[in-house]
Amino acid sequence: MNILLVLLGPTGVGKTEWSLKIAEALGNPIISADSRQIYQGMTIGTAAPTEQQLQRVPHHFVGILDPREYYSASQFEEEAVTLAEQLFETHSCVVMTGGSMMYIDAVCHGIDEIPTIDEQLREEVHELYRTEGLDAIRSRLKIVDPLFYDEVDLKNPKRVIHALEVCLMSGKPYSSLRSKQRKERPFRILKIGFMRERGELYDRINIRVDEMIEKGLVEEARHFYPMRHLNALNTVGYKELFDYFDGNSTLDFTIDKIKQHSRNYARKQMTWFKRDKDIHWINLSDEGIDVAEEVFNLLRGQG
Repeated sequence: MNILLVLLGPTGVGKTEWSLKIAEALGNPIISADSRQIYQGMTIGTAAPTEQQLQRVPHHFVGILDPREYYSASQFEEEAVTLAEQLFETHSCVVMTGGSMMYIDAVCHGIDEIPTIDEQLREEVHELYRTEGLDAIRSRLKIVDPLFYDEVDLKNPKRVIHALEVCLMSGKPYSSLRSKQRKERPFRILKIGFMRERGELYDRINIRVDEMIEKGLVEEARHFYPMRHLNALNTVGYKELFDYFDGNSTLDFTIDKIKQHSRNYARKQMTWFKRDKDIHWINLSDEGIDVAEEVFNLLRGQG
């Protein structure tokens, strides 16, 4: 049976380079499972593959959407699974890589059929958020879906707003639409996670942020400043710089915040991934480890 090889891990761990090497060895393109690299122009802030890297290995779902376009994990599930099946016509193994937990889970396990949110409704909910704050959104959600209200991280505006949108759009509680049933796929899935010792990972993240600043992240974020209200721009790196543009902090303080929030996000990713017992972990901090050989041994074990 065909194999979807999923290479995952936290931000800054080194997924991009190892995915390139493995995809090159297999002669395969890469399906990107990154909910921000999918947008155009956000290349520095999302550490999207460079032109040289894209020439080495073709990537799908990189830089294909305007940041103003709505896109969901359920859309990614449908399009990525369809693409994988097309690629399986000429490849016995397809590589998917990224750090977006929801995108990876959508492809590997499936996601519930959540209705597409009407743009007018979305604007009404976001206007409520802008004018009355998160407390108003929470209060509405508690009325229409008390069950999910008790489950959701009430400090996460994105999750609370999305749940309320779904409730209002469908006329049903969001909790009733989440079946959590795993979907069967017509291919095998092999998940390999890259990790590093915490101190090393954090050092790499700090260095990468400095490199992003040197490459022009401030200028890139300034270009998107007029679009700061968009969900696509509610992203580490951009949102801290938007606050800097507002005059609320110095650039040095902002850079430190980007590093801190990036480290926090990496920790959140690892917490999420470690709940998945199907992931085979490779510690890139181990001296003398042959990463490619480890990956190909695991692939051979699927045969």
